[in-house]
Amino acid sequence: MAASSIVMNINHKSDLKLSKTEKKFLRKQSKARHVLLKHEGIEAVSYVTQSLVVANGGLGNGVSRKQLLLALEECGSVEALLMPPNKPYAFVRYGTIEESRKAYAALNGKEIADDAGQKIVLYLNFVEKAQWENVGLQALPPGVMIVEDIISSEDEKMLLESINWTEDTDSQNFQKSLKHRRVKHFGYEFHYESNNVDKEKPLPGGLPDFCNSILEKWLKAGYIQHKPDQLTVNQYEPGHGIPAHIDTHSAFEDEIVSLSLGSEIVMDFKHPEGITVQIMLPRRSLLVMTGESRYLWTHGITPRKFDTVQASERHRSGIITSDIGDLTLSKRGVRTSFTFRKVRRTPCNCSYPLVCDSQRKATPPSFPFPESDKEASQLEREHVHQVYEEIAGHFSSTRHSPWPHIVDFLKALPSGSIVADVGCGNGKYLGINKELYMIGCDRSRNLVDICRERQFQAFVCDALAVPVRSESCDACISIAVIHHFATAERRVAALRELARLLRPGGKALIYVWAMEQEYRNQKSKYLRGNRRSEGNKEETSSETSTSMQGLLVNEESVGCSKDPALSVPVINDITEGGCKSRKVTNSGLPIHTNRTSFHSQDVLVPWHLKGNPGIDKTVEPFGPVGSPNPSPVFHRFYHVFCGGELETACQALGDVSILKSYYDQGNWCVILQKV
Repeated sequence: MAASSIVMNINHKSDLKLSKTEKKFLRKQSKARHVLLKHEGIEAVSYVTQSLVVANGGLGNGVSRKQLLLALEECGSVEALLMPPNKPYAFVRYGTIEESRKAYAALNGKEIADDAGQKIVLYLNFVEKAQWENVGLQALPPGVMIVEDIISSEDEKMLLESINWTEDTDSQNFQKSLKHRRVKHFGYEFHYESNNVDKEKPLPGGLPDFCNSILEKWLKAGYIQHKPDQLTVNQYEPGHGIPAHIDTHSAFEDEIVSLSLGSEIVMDFKHPEGITVQIMLPRRSLLVMTGESRYLWTHGITPRKFDTVQASERHRSGIITSDIGDLTLSKRGVRTSFTFRKVRRTPCNCSYPLVCDSQRKATPPSFPFPESDKEASQLEREHVHQVYEEIAGHFSSTRHSPWPHIVDFLKALPSGSIVADVGCGNGKYLGINKELYMIGCDRSRNLVDICRERQFQAFVCDALAVPVRSESCDACISIAVIHHFATAERRVAALRELARLLRPGGKALIYVWAMEQEYRNQKSKYLRGNRRSEGNKEETSSETSTSMQGLLVNEESVGCSKDPALSVPVINDITEGGCKSRKVTNSGLPIHTNRTSFHSQDVLVPWHLKGNPGIDKTVEPFGPVGSPNPSPVFHRFYHVFCGGELETACQALGDVSILKSYYDQGNWCVILQKV
């Protein structure tokens, strides 16, 4: 029976016995209504209005404005269609109540295809009016300039054809494989292991001849002030990106210039205080970064196959605004970027010393970020697994206060639900709701032993391979686990494992530590904290449990993102305030300063162990400087997430929808549902 017939039949036989199909439809429609009220505060009404909320018809579900409008306009004149970014619903307002009534009857339960060709079922409910809080207009980061149509389509074709991706790899200027994109260098080779160039070893031939005339035009027009001597060409397939980063200060002069060819792209700019600006770079446009945008803001491209963009033709470049009446999805194509830089010959003396490697006390060493599962697994084993086994007792003593939003999620689940806490730590959430059947699992045997001492059901396992039957859980929680995985692919794999455990309709709550520790002009508890005890100084805001990344037997290289964030030197066996730091073996990763904002996404966070684990937990964490038995310092690996990064990773799974995403005291959080 057609969905429209079901709705009409229900309306006319409310006092009669409903069929099984009609009951099923009502359950799903009612569920959509309750989810919207509970997680988004959107309240449906029982009477007919001109406005409807369309569950499953949102940008977050991969439904574009054009696709949804095609279905909606079959029922009448659409006055407004509001599509909030990253949300699984939309609002529509019709010209008349009759048109709205017709849409309610005709489209409820209707299947439409998303931009990836997957079927999505719409569920509609009447609302009094569409309510959405728009964020105020933003300005471009200081120093950003975008020039549209900087070259002709003929020049674009010439530039793309000039790059030979298949030339002999034995030559000095060979194709670099970064797993997730193709790269070639001219003038000087950029070394990703050190995020720098060897200024004494220029590549033969310099920049290609065809670049000279183009650069001279840009100089004459005033778009650039210096003629570059280094060129990096990147080719990105749809779905690939580059992590947020700042080009190394000591390597290049002020101007960073990037030409976009083949396809448009949305680039994310982020300020250390948490401000995020999404900027559209049209095809054949030039991006110029100078001053603050070059030295202080990170820039990156989120890996996804569709970008949320302005729907109107008048918006070609610049900021993606929060006007939800003018947003849609744009499918990415193959994009090739020509990034021009001028190699710096003198130390950088910019106005941003906190993120400037030239002005720091020491010169940053190499940053050998893992390029394979084997390397990532080794990093996690040394800086996650082994650390939590060592600090389990002290760590558990600092983890006793459940977070309110996590408690609310668990208490809202139906009685009798089967729930898996993947990365349960000391089990503080396992006993929150006595009406649930909760099981916990963790990579740390010592933390699992603490759970068992508390009479909780818990076992040791790997978060990438949880030994639980597929689709057997009504809900899962993953609190402060995913950020311990060293590559984007492993983080997505951990999310995919959570989704595998869920039954259709099951929900998962996921928390990760945020790079933005100041949000909407408010500092997180992590930044506000000022305790004397270093042992309690680590992630009171991040609720970190041990991650359960595993000892993988598959050593095959997988795609991984390089983070060109600046490194801080790691000195073995240093003494910090009387605390002896354990050896950080060849990591090259930045060591985060506690209670400060993050300046790199991939960092080592110190844990000052209080006392001898398992023997004496009352010993003060600090002895006097030079004391014979200083408290050891361990370093845990974290990938702190930028705003929108967790949602994008979840959307990569394909079989889940995001019910809610929010910020909670220094953490990015998502509630997703298996479809």
